[in-house]
Amino acid sequence: MAETAAHAWSLRGEYFENCNCKVTCPCLFSTAAPLTSNPTEGACEVAFAFHLDEGTFDDVPLGGLNVAMIARTPGPMIEGNWSVALYVDERADERQQEALQAIFAGAAGGVMGGFAPLIGEVLGIKTAPISYQREGKRRSVEIPDIMQMAVRPVPSVMGEDQEIVATNAHPFAPQGVAMAVGEEGSTWSDYGLRWDNSGRNGHYAAITWSNQ
Repeated sequence: MAETAAHAWSLRGEYFENCNCKVTCPCLFSTAAPLTSNPTEGACEVAFAFHLDEGTFDDVPLGGLNVAMIARTPGPMIEGNWSVALYVDERADERQQEALQAIFAGAAGGVMGGFAPLIGEVLGIKTAPISYQREGKRRSVEIPDIMQMAVRPVPSVMGEDQEIVATNAHPFAPQGVAMAVGEEGSTWSDYGLRWDNSGRNGHYAAITWSNQ
């Protein structure tokens, strides 16, 4: 879509992610020299899932729709060379699909627009049935035969019902992301690749984005 940054859009909802790091993502805490450190497995392999409670792209409503994305980087995310794939809710009509692609691929500015220069390869963009669930502090997503991911909060010494929250650490949600861990069976398989991030790092948070 040409000149998508000129469109007015906003959204409110939530997201979660599950990556392959053994401990809390080093990219959150060490993104500038001399503290830059690699993901614990060398490369970063991360899946993101988004649910929009409400949103508009000009006059196009986006509430109730889901999006998923994966990214792989050969080193720290800030260094670029991302390979990405995007999955758009099959319930979206043509205008909604175009809007979601523009927002989450970064063409429409906003949060994802800041990451667009880091992308080196787009594996593909697909429409798919995306089921996003929130059950208490558990978050899960399923794309049949492609993605099954779920995260739960990391247990806190302050009590199992208490979340560990990092503020000003993640551009998706500067107000704070809860530390989480991937459940058993958290996998993604597509484009000839397969990840299993069971027991690995995760986060979740409410999001409020716009290009204003």
